Amino acid sequence: MKLLKAFSLFFIGIAVGCTKQTSQPEVQGTWQLQTGTLIENGDTTLTDYTKGQSFIKILNETHFAFLLHDLQQGKDSTSATYSAGGGTYDLDGNKYSEHLEYYSAREWEGHDFNFEIEINGDTLIQQGVEELPDQNIKRYNIEKYLRVK
Repeated sequence: MKLLKAFSLFFIGIAVGCTKQTSQPEVQGTWQLQTGTLIENGDTTLTDYTKGQSFIKILNETHFAFLLHDLQQGKDSTSATYSAGGGTYDLDGNKYSEHLEYYSAREWEGHDFNFEIEINGDTLIQQGVEELPDQNIKRYNIEKYLRVK
């Protein structure tokens, strides 16, 4: 009986040891952008995405998509906006890279953007450099999202 118990514990230990351990954050789902901070040429711009507009990012196993629109349904010409984009992404630990395949601002298509992400509960913070040399764009971007339930 003791031998059976010892073998059982041994095999349970092997099973636990062989179970895939990952430090990957759980990014899949829908996320609503709360704030965005852009730092470019020494200037910092903070945008509150909860006022007058809505921005969501949707991630599945391989792809991401984002949608932004104003909450006045385009009726206010000073704040009417709509943009959308998406593509594939890679995640390795907290290193998150997007390959932008589709975007309403077409000059951004075909570019890769590398970020670090941190997830604490239902909050995702994504930050990194966005660079488009042909557009003279190089800025540090910090985005704070809340998981949509």
